[in-house]
Amino acid sequence: MDEISLGVPEPLLERLPDEDEAAAADMQEAVAGWERQLNRVLEEADDDREAAGRVLEAVDRFEDRYQTYDELVPELRAWGQSPIYAIAWRTLYADVVAQLYEHDELGDHLERERNARLVEDGIRLKDL
Repeated sequence: MDEISLGVPEPLLERLPDEDEAAAADMQEAVAGWERQLNRVLEEADDDREAAGRVLEAVDRFEDRYQTYDELVPELRAWGQSPIYAIAWRTLYADVVAQLYEHDELGDHLERERNARLVEDGIRLKDL
């Protein structure tokens, strides 16, 4: 499988407060780390299915973190706090997942692996 290339979308970085450059640097560093880890997973996997399974585990973690930040936004607003950073991180996690699914070869393997897991769990399409 081809190497994964991830990035932080420029519009996301532009929406961050100008006086806080640390948040943008943190996001870029996090995405670079995820890219390295995922490429290592692809390199160490014995076959495409194993690689897709391990990347799908990362996708699941990203989706969990997305959900956490999504739930945090209204709570921050209720307390009179700015949710800008929670929104930015939530958006970043969603974008990284989208980038993984848009990857040439990987997206198809991720879909197949996700469907295989649904069937293994005993869930049928009619149950969805």
